Amino acid sequence: LDALIQEVTLLSQSPVVNQRPLHYVYFGGGTPSYLSAQQLRDLMTRLREIFPWDSAREVTFECEPGTLQKHKLETLREMGITRLSLGVENFKPEILQFNGRAHLEDEIYRAYGWARELQFPQINIDLIAGMVGEDWDNWKVNVKKTLDLAPDTVTIYQMELPYNTVFSKEFRIIGQDDPVGSVADWPTKRAWVDYAFSEFEKAGYTVTSATTAMKNTQTEFVYRDALWSGADMFGTGVASFGHLNGVHMQNLDTWEAYIEKLNKGEIPLGRAFPLSNQDLFIRETVLLLKKGRLD
Repeated sequence: LDALIQEVTLLSQSPVVNQRPLHYVYFGGGTPSYLSAQQLRDLMTRLREIFPWDSAREVTFECEPGTLQKHKLETLREMGITRLSLGVENFKPEILQFNGRAHLEDEIYRAYGWARELQFPQINIDLIAGMVGEDWDNWKVNVKKTLDLAPDTVTIYQMELPYNTVFSKEFRIIGQDDPVGSVADWPTKRAWVDYAFSEFEKAGYTVTSATTAMKNTQTEFVYRDALWSGADMFGTGVASFGHLNGVHMQNLDTWEAYIEKLNKGEIPLGRAFPLSNQDLFIRETVLLLKKGRLD
């Protein structure tokens, strides 16, 4: 956490960043809710001294439901979090456990109830279509249980297993093979996403992108919309990615190299790729297609 503060301090002193107000803030790229309430309070207090975010349009925080306690959520609310994203992924305990998640179904309901009680302005639920062991019947149950909770927004991702993982080597593929002990293929995952969005639309939600449905069309997802329209983003932490003035950047990807750079008083950038005007056009076009339209 001290290293992160040091990096943010160095960024704030650079000419390209100095005095720029924050449009959005996003705590993610992992599960920051593993930190204690006191660690979060200390971290966010120090960050806000460097980069105040009181005027930011959105401050998002990703959570693993099993790591939450009510006092931790109270801290997040006090620190100015406006969008709480719960990584539910699935409701079935066996699937959650087999896929290495750190929560169970009861903890989902408990965390969601506390979040509603504390009146976070926006609560999002993440689902993953195609977790190992998923099938049609259980996916339909996931969709129904999410609808019963009635979150402000729902984000649905499709599980991707790189070819060199143990799962990819050992599991059969639904749609291509016998479905016992299986991973879904891409047509099946797409069908699950289509089914989910169809059910959400029947319940009054509006699909606003390839991954997101919103209960109220006035709801904003500032982080998504800004990035997909070419906004700058300063990614902080080991191996984090950023985008600034048409240049993709990535921090050093090992802890040792990252710390060594900080100890020299230098921003821990590892590599950068400047985009041509054509690259920028292609990038923003592809990103906007995720919203189903070009602005």
